[in-house]
Amino acid sequence: MPPVPALAHRPTLGFIGAGRVARALAAAASRAGYEVTAVASRRIDAAQRIASARPGCEALSALRPEDMNTVFSRADLVFLTVPDDAIAICAAHLNPRAGQALVHCSGGSEVELLAPATQQGAQIGGFHPLFLFAGLDDDAARMAGSAITIEADAPLSATLHALADAIGCRALSIPAGERMRYHAGANYAASFLLCLLDEATLLWKAIGMSEDDAREAMWPLVMGTLNAARERGLSGALAGPVSRGDAGIVTRHTEALASMGGNHATLYSLLTLRAIHLARQRPTADNAALDVIAHSIAPYLPPFAPKGDA
Repeated sequence: MPPVPALAHRPTLGFIGAGRVARALAAAASRAGYEVTAVASRRIDAAQRIASARPGCEALSALRPEDMNTVFSRADLVFLTVPDDAIAICAAHLNPRAGQALVHCSGGSEVELLAPATQQGAQIGGFHPLFLFAGLDDDAARMAGSAITIEADAPLSATLHALADAIGCRALSIPAGERMRYHAGANYAASFLLCLLDEATLLWKAIGMSEDDAREAMWPLVMGTLNAARERGLSGALAGPVSRGDAGIVTRHTEALASMGGNHATLYSLLTLRAIHLARQRPTADNAALDVIAHSIAPYLPPFAPKGDA
């Protein structure tokens, strides 16, 4: 098999899909000195929004396969920034050439979905920013400092690492076939964090606090926790009854939540298992007290829950 041609040191970039991710990446790459030459979208106005801010960038329709493939006539490295369900469909109709690359920006879809592109000698890869794109004009600037997980073989891997570094992000590599566990972890750090804050809001509303007051009250607590975790690590920042080995408080928590019905006590107990796991990592952990807490929450755990705290 002949060697895979390397991309140019700073390849020209194109995008198929013109949503939030494409807008931010195109802006960040342009600021870093990369040339964005083409953007295609089913909504031509969305493509024009990105292209109009970049000299020489062409806005293209993506309603037909031939329209999408026009991007490859203008760009060396093409990002497929479409919804996950559309990645395989689009990839099946794309015809990149040897020396070009097709990369998706999904955290949850396997790179193998892009395999049809390799039949033409192109390289494929994944480039997933661990960042919440809000669709704001400053997304590109706020993305700096974020991690970007890269999955690609050489020489494309080096090209993508260089791009991540150029836009001020930290490049991380993930192995092939592990995107589900990786993406599930990202979900905990993002969307599931919001779900926990929603649970806190529900409990405070249940005692008569207004939703506005509840949400305003939580921000100093949330930011203080995150800052402590960054400074001291997750186990070092752990506070509350589990960190103190206070089984009595945990028992009264679960009893109060169980009286509300629903799954409030179950959710609390499952999270308490993880808190016990963190507490045990401390050099001064009182494992006997943590065992008592684990025993106290056992009645509220679902049958499939582990007996231990991991």
